[in-house]
Amino acid sequence: MSGDMQLKKHVEDELSWEPSVNAAAIGVAVKDAIVTLSGHVSSYAEKRAAEQAVTRIHGVRALANELDVKFSTDSRRTDEDIAQAAVSSIAWHASIPKDHIKIQVSHGWVTLEGSVDWQYQRMAAESAVENLMGVLGVRNLVTVKSAPARAEVRSQIEAAIKRDAEIEAQRISVAIQDNKVILSGKVDSLGKRIAAERAAWKASGVYWVENNILVSPISRRSATAA
Repeated sequence: MSGDMQLKKHVEDELSWEPSVNAAAIGVAVKDAIVTLSGHVSSYAEKRAAEQAVTRIHGVRALANELDVKFSTDSRRTDEDIAQAAVSSIAWHASIPKDHIKIQVSHGWVTLEGSVDWQYQRMAAESAVENLMGVLGVRNLVTVKSAPARAEVRSQIEAAIKRDAEIEAQRISVAIQDNKVILSGKVDSLGKRIAAERAAWKASGVYWVENNILVSPISRRSATAA
């Protein structure tokens, strides 16, 4: 079995294993370890769950999520309904500072704007609205406020990456340029690339993360040989 065929089977098996996803409605194509999902799902939350399931798989270099969200009649909501639910959800979320997030809804798409002090607050805002009924997608335009990066930020990020069991820390390099973190190196799955970026975002003073880490299906064998 070719590498792409084997990877396709792994993706299909993982989607079937994920209880929040209806794998029967999802088509999977793989070329050069790049996975494309097609078909339809019943909610944006299910689309995100399918995406997260694929990124966990060893050997996936990239993902094109072309799933369409199609609601049943009972699940449809007006933009006004979605906007009201989004405002309430964000207001009740303990991690999101009050009055920092602006919400716009158009044809089921939620756009978030504003600024926060930390990346986890930015992601909390997205999480607060992505599971609401009637949401077709989320555009997260919230920015993280820039603050002077401390000299020890690089070592803190490197230590955080080493602590993460998901990541091959010895194959990742960290550089700091003003308030931007630049990650480079190689890992063997898209999930590990995302995990490294997530670790970098947790550092104080980081305004942007430039993730140049490459995903290589053969890196695991290379690491063993080394």
